[in-house]
Amino acid sequence: MFKNHPKGLIPAALSNMGERFGYYIMNAVLLLFLCSKFGLSDETSGVIYSVFYALIYVLSLVGGWIADRKQNYKGTIMSGLVVMAIGYALLSIPILSTAENISWLLPFTCVALLLIAFGNGLFKGNLQAIVGQMYDDMEAKAAAEGRLDEVKGRRDSGFQIFYVFINIGGLVAPFIAPYLREWWLGVNDLAYNANLPALCHQFINGNIDGTGLANLNELAASVSGGAFGDLGEFCQRYLGVFNTGVHYSFIASVAAMLISLIIFIATKKLMPTPAKKEAAAVIDYTPEERKAMAREIKQRMYALFAVLGIAVFFWFSFHQNGQSLSVFARDFVKTDSIAPEIWQAVNPFFVIVLTPIIMWIFGILGRRGKEISTPRKIAYGMGIAGLAYLFLVIYSACMGYPSGDTFKAMEVGIQNGMKAGPWVLIVTYFFLTVAELFISPLGLSFVSKVAPKHLQGLCQGLWLGATALGNLLIWIGPLMYNKFSLWICWTVFLVVCLISMFVMFGMVRWLEKVTK
Repeated sequence: MFKNHPKGLIPAALSNMGERFGYYIMNAVLLLFLCSKFGLSDETSGVIYSVFYALIYVLSLVGGWIADRKQNYKGTIMSGLVVMAIGYALLSIPILSTAENISWLLPFTCVALLLIAFGNGLFKGNLQAIVGQMYDDMEAKAAAEGRLDEVKGRRDSGFQIFYVFINIGGLVAPFIAPYLREWWLGVNDLAYNANLPALCHQFINGNIDGTGLANLNELAASVSGGAFGDLGEFCQRYLGVFNTGVHYSFIASVAAMLISLIIFIATKKLMPTPAKKEAAAVIDYTPEERKAMAREIKQRMYALFAVLGIAVFFWFSFHQNGQSLSVFARDFVKTDSIAPEIWQAVNPFFVIVLTPIIMWIFGILGRRGKEISTPRKIAYGMGIAGLAYLFLVIYSACMGYPSGDTFKAMEVGIQNGMKAGPWVLIVTYFFLTVAELFISPLGLSFVSKVAPKHLQGLCQGLWLGATALGNLLIWIGPLMYNKFSLWICWTVFLVVCLISMFVMFGMVRWLEKVTK
């Protein structure tokens, strides 16, 4: 699996794995954490989450521009890790949100998220650009030796290996915050319940109705052994303890950034230095050659933007794992023994397990002369993502699931009788993960193929910018989830995936021609 790849690939992947581990600790709980800490609605928390997620990728454009202009990819990457560590350190401070301090505490939290997003922008796209440059060097050397055909397929598999390491960090990370939260609840003689924070906030704000109050009393008794005293005091105490455990988990994110920084510093000599390579490649071109190069660059950029348009809709659908699928896990899935955030570990688990299988299948097809082009793989991926939502449409319609708001207004006993088994999330994430493996690492590979050499960082930033635009739209998921019957919500994502698939298939031949 690792044979015949550049020496710097594994160190770069390990550095990225450490950063992703720290990031996914926070990301796995962010939406639900904003709801439980500040009493925000799913929709408001979803907007903050969407803007944060979008900024991560928008700021990758800034990070790519800085690295391209300074020709200092490695320094930019290291600066990003330091900035992210500061952001996580601010998030780790456990301060109870009250009516008196929310006016500054919520902006303080958003500033910490902004630092994380900016640091990620400095780090993420530039590390991916360095990986792409490793394969540029490999292909240039092979071409000079007359064996280019031997290494042509390695770029896609290299980015898939890189992607596996990302998901090793993502597999472990979602367990950290829920584990520390439940440990801290146990230390304080309390137990975990996903529905209690919202009910506690409603009680404190004085906007709870008869059914809600009955549900609050029932759940308060169940998590405190039956005796909880004054209900107002219980709500304040439960919220403080519940969220403090999550704050502690962000300390692990700080440690992960520092470990990633140490790995990168120790191995950066194995990674290419673009400034030196560009300085050595000074050639005087004729006007005709310059005109031909300009035409080629224009075609490449057109192809890049076409694929970026499809990526927007994929990430809009896929990143519902942190939005509508997270609240679906909280409300409609049995989470007595497993916290809803932990289900996000299913996706990286499938990435790790399925990547070698998919690479093996692609390898067999390539050896038989039936290699599937990267654009065609992306089109297939959109169709597979549609299967995930088709499954949810059918299941939700058969179960007669109402909107999220309607469901949460029901009595606890009725809710428990309607909840789905965990297998529903496993099936959904299986299809979404296969789609991800057809699109995300191969999209990175596609960008590195078509990007002009002097714009590698910026073009990787554009890929992440398209992801940002898709992420900026993901707040629509919780909005539809709470307003419409669930089958309608999932149908919207199904239609988006199918339209994107057909558009991509319509462009495949042109994209294949550009990338030859």
